Parts: sequence; structure tokens; C-alpha cells
Amino acid sequence: MSSPLLARPGAVPAEAPDADVAAHYGEPAQEGRAMERASAWTDRSDRGVVRVLGPDRLTLLHSLTSQAMEGMAPGTASEALLMDANGRIRHHMAVLEDGEAVWLHTEPGQGAELAGFLHRMRFMMRVEVEDLTAERAVITLTGPDRGTALEAAADAVGDAPVRRADDETDLLVEREALSAVASALTDAGARPAGLWAYEAARIAAHRPRQGLDTDERAIPHEAGWVGGAVHLDKGCYPGQETVARVHNLGRPPRRLVMLHLDGTAERLPARGAAVELDGRSVGFVGTSARHHELGPIALGMVKRNVPVDAEFTVDGVAAAQEVVVPPDTGANANIGLRRAPR
Repeated sequence: MSSPLLARPGAVPAEAPDADVAAHYGEPAQEGRAMERASAWTDRSDRGVVRVLGPDRLTLLHSLTSQAMEGMAPGTASEALLMDANGRIRHHMAVLEDGEAVWLHTEPGQGAELAGFLHRMRFMMRVEVEDLTAERAVITLTGPDRGTALEAAADAVGDAPVRRADDETDLLVEREALSAVASALTDAGARPAGLWAYEAARIAAHRPRQGLDTDERAIPHEAGWVGGAVHLDKGCYPGQETVARVHNLGRPPRRLVMLHLDGTAERLPARGAAVELDGRSVGFVGTSARHHELGPIALGMVKRNVPVDAEFTVDGVAAAQEVVVPPDTGANANIGLRRAPR
């Protein structure tokens, strides 16, 4: 479902799985600076959107996901994982409880699958699940002035659900209103910023994407999602035994790293390419991007026992690592060394 915002001046489509939205609008470096220093909006309308209604919605999601949902207050923004019985991640979701429904948005192409799973798991609970991907679109505001831009564009945004996280604000607008909301935000001073700038900021903040920076074997500790998307003080959900075991014993099989790539290379490594140490594959690279200050960077998943000061070769490009998940992550270690939002 190609975004109407690809018709804006300078818009260049991104690559799969985000080919339906813009990579940039002609000036990716300036777009990245606006995200950090002022305000910017990013078209993420390719995301899957699911709404969960009914008086038992929080009970259902509490029992199935890694997040503590019961008693969640209206307006709460969170994130959660759905895992299989072995703790392997199947979905990562941004979460908003608005007092009447829980809104979830997930990776492109996953909305129908997520909604179908939740629908099948209702049993006798008073819950309705809707895949609203065709009706709702996500547009994300970033930057220190994003609140001012949102207030100025309030008439266009209307009563759309607003998910206010620490470092960004997601608007789940009617899809037919997407162009009008983007124009109103632009008029309010927020700059259009494409996926190149957004992904560069995400990588720099050590925030992985499920299915891009993880694979089908990934568990939460490896990706640094424990403490953010995984609540350690709840139990009895699919994958909880794996989470508890790694948290208590430490040492997950792999760990997420941020890679500082050789800036003299003219290209970025292909997603999925091997991360090599002394000619031996020790992991794979996920998303890569050119950050307006840090230069070329990427996220990668490597074996736990790889030295934290090792330097790699990634698809022919030299790379130094920045530790995101420590090798001994668990109950006695600092899990998820994410960079604080800037």
C-alpha cells in the first residue's frame, strides 16, 4: 500500500520492507539534524496497525505478551513482544492503551498475522481484535520541539490516538487524512524526514527492529529488549521460562552490537551479511545507515564469546564495535546498554 506522501517533492522510495514509504526527501543529512535539534515527522504508514477492544483486552494481552498490561492506565505508551514457547521472538509491538482500546503497531506485513493470532487466543474473553492497517497509518514525530508542532497541528490530527514515548510520538491517523496531517505538521515547523534519517537515529539509540536486526532464533536478552519490552516481574506467558533462565544464569548465546563502519567505503553492507573476525563468521549485520554525525553505522548480532574490543569485517567493510548487550547480561549485569534519547 504505497504512501501518498511519496508524491511530495524530493521523495525517494525506501528499500524493502519499507518500499512503500520515503527513504528521504532530498536532504537526508538535514533531515537527521532536524530530528535531533528541532522537530521532524517520518512517514511510517507501512507499519501494521491492530486495535484490541473489549473489557478483557488488557487481561488477554497480559497473558500472551512479555509486557505487564493488567491495570495499565489510559495514555500509557509501552512496547511488548510475542514469543513462542522457547522464547523466540515472533512479533515486536509498540503499545498504546487509550482507555477504550489497546493500539498496537508492528513491522510491515505483520498486522494481519498478529491480529489473527490474538483473535484465535480470545477463547471466552470479551475481546474484539481488528487489523486496521488499511484504515490507519503511523506518522512519527521526533525532536525536542515535537510537542509544539503537534499542538499547532491539532485540528488536522483530530481525535487520532497519540502514543507519547520518551523519544518520539506516534500518531495513528486515518489513512485518508495522512497527507493533510503531514502538511499541517510541516506548516507547524516540523520537517519531513525519511526512513534513512529515522533508521540512522534508531541505530544510534541501540534500538533493534524485529526481523531486520534479529532472526528467527533471537531471544529478548540478545537484542537488549529486557526491561523495555519485557517486564521481569510478571510470569506465565509464552517464552517466560527462557527469559527467566537467561536472566538468572546470564550468558545468552549472542549479543547485539552497534558497528561503526569504515567511512571511506562507498557502500553500506548488505543486510544479513556475515560479521567476520579473522576470516571467520561470528554473526550477521542487520540495519545500516549513514548518520549525520556518526557516519556509517549498523546493528549486528554476534556470538556472546566474541571479545568486546574485537574489530570486524562486514561485507568487505571494516567495522569497530560498540557494546549494546554485555556478554554476561543477566541478573547481575547491566542489561540493554542503550544510548539515552538525545
